[in-house]
Amino acid sequence: MENTKDLTEHTSRAERKRRDSFGMFDGYDSCSEDTSSSSSSDESEEEVAPLPSSLPIIKNNGQVYTYPDGKSGMATCEMCGMVGVRDAFYSKTKRFCSVSCSRSYSSNSKKASILARLQVAGKPPTKKAKVLQKQPLVAKLAAYAQYQATLQNQAKTKAAAVPVEGFSWGNYINSNSFTAAPVTCFKHAPMGTCWGDISEGVRVEVPNADCSLPTKVFWIAGIVKLAGYNALLRYEGFENDSSLDFWCNVCGSDIHPVGWCATSGKPLVPPRTIQHKYTNWKAFLVKRLTGAKTLPPDFSQKVSESMQYPFKTSMRVEVVDKTHLCRTRVAVVESVIGGRLRLVYEESEDKTDDFWCHMYSPLIHHIGWSRSIGHRFKRSDITKKQDGHFDAPPHLFMKVKEVDAAGEWFKEGMKLEAIDPLNLSAICVATIRKVLADGYLMIGIDGSEAADGSDWFCYHATSPSIFPVGFCEINMIELTPPRGYAKLPFKWFDYLRETDSIAAPVKLFNKEVPNHGFHVGMKLEAVDLMEPRLVCVATVTRIIHRLLRIHFDGWEDEYDQWVDCESPDLYPVGWCQLTGYQLQPPAPQSSRDSQSSSSKQKKKAKSQQYKGHKKMTSLQLKEELLDGEEYSFLQGASDQESNGSASYYIKQEP
Repeated sequence: MENTKDLTEHTSRAERKRRDSFGMFDGYDSCSEDTSSSSSSDESEEEVAPLPSSLPIIKNNGQVYTYPDGKSGMATCEMCGMVGVRDAFYSKTKRFCSVSCSRSYSSNSKKASILARLQVAGKPPTKKAKVLQKQPLVAKLAAYAQYQATLQNQAKTKAAAVPVEGFSWGNYINSNSFTAAPVTCFKHAPMGTCWGDISEGVRVEVPNADCSLPTKVFWIAGIVKLAGYNALLRYEGFENDSSLDFWCNVCGSDIHPVGWCATSGKPLVPPRTIQHKYTNWKAFLVKRLTGAKTLPPDFSQKVSESMQYPFKTSMRVEVVDKTHLCRTRVAVVESVIGGRLRLVYEESEDKTDDFWCHMYSPLIHHIGWSRSIGHRFKRSDITKKQDGHFDAPPHLFMKVKEVDAAGEWFKEGMKLEAIDPLNLSAICVATIRKVLADGYLMIGIDGSEAADGSDWFCYHATSPSIFPVGFCEINMIELTPPRGYAKLPFKWFDYLRETDSIAAPVKLFNKEVPNHGFHVGMKLEAVDLMEPRLVCVATVTRIIHRLLRIHFDGWEDEYDQWVDCESPDLYPVGWCQLTGYQLQPPAPQSSRDSQSSSSKQKKKAKSQQYKGHKKMTSLQLKEELLDGEEYSFLQGASDQESNGSASYYIKQEP
């Protein structure tokens, strides 16, 4: 009653307090109902323009989960995010939709992360955190503002929009009815392993752009379509009207779970276009949100945590020498963007001699790696580490699978098929030139090797970029024969006999195929590995088991690249916007015609040397080819095949 008296006696103060108490979690109401149940809080120090009294508003009493009467309303399950009628929820506190969710919450780490969101002034969760919602609204907002500031300091580049003139993922996907690879396909990307069941139909609270008020207000929207991190949203109340649909990044700072406005004191106002449709917005929202799902309460915290990267500037690593692929050099981390590292070779005085790669790339290693496995290494002219530089800890680097080289193993001179690191659109005839320690192999591409072996490339035995003899024929991929080889069409059996060599045993290759989730036609953002500083708009055009054919939109097919499904150089749609990286849009027609890019010219020159070769015909292998063992080849995988374990070969037992 005190609040009612205060509001009656002090009109100007009441206007400000109305502004502070607007929000929706469970206290749905309309402006025509009694406004005396506004939240009791200290007067805000910031003067806010009053909202028009005729505007439909959703307000509550500043308490979580209740109507102004404190007895009934809507609630959101703190475990699964389900929105429903509060009275139907489990336990006295009505925090969970079922016994199962209550038990799950108590038994896992979510409890700690939820309490962490309520901590005050950065202190460990205490009893005060549990009763924070009972404090005055100003105190609540101050605590929440401090929490948000902490998250923003931890990830300054979060949701930084990188404008690309003339290109919009949303328009690109809508106008062509494209589909994008889901975030769950990219385990190395932010939220890749904790995306959950975010899908079409999930409700969120977003800024209301269809409003002429001087203050920032919000409204509820539903996800109509997902494209990677990006979601096409439609405001509640528009039904089948798509006129105000808009795209945004789900991981952006303006996207919140249902209930955020209520707990943070933000106004929830219907869009101007549909204000006339309903007189009781409370009843409308109760009906629309019953049974609906929203983002987890700790979603923004998970986004922030998934964008923390262990590599720091000034760390020293060993990385492949881009001028001599057969060796490594010392480089220093100059910058980290979204897990991608800009490495500057240690001897570069002006810091222009650099190399880009992801922190999980197989091309970087800890200091001392080359010596430990017998890999060639270029010693630096710098004999002493520069001030501030320090070696990156070995545990930060991607671990390779352990192999047993004690028994039958790869030997120098064995033949195989391998992706050419200098022409990633081609799988070529190759030879093992040297066997290193810990399962590493030095591979050379037949017919195009430098006399000094400077273009040999290091692949691990479990690498998805090397294949047994016959892989291309079985899977209907064009095999690139050695340059200058005149006996066409190429036949492996004839070539092995002519070169007096043997094929590497099939059983030594990695034949695991994960359930990756990719399908032909899916859009994504992919690194141009021939110019690895560039991340481009791309499409999956072929799928062979775990091998993906990546096409760069707007460019000719000869620039396509074969990439593994778990490559850290592939990202969901919206990754560049989320991390602040620059996205390269599809090449315009003029660029495609002129071929003006120097990097593309280099790739074209490289690919020209292979032109004129015809596609392989049937493979003729005899018993002696595989050391007396008989193998039958599986039918090539369809381009539509994307998931499931598979074997390239099936051994026939006698």
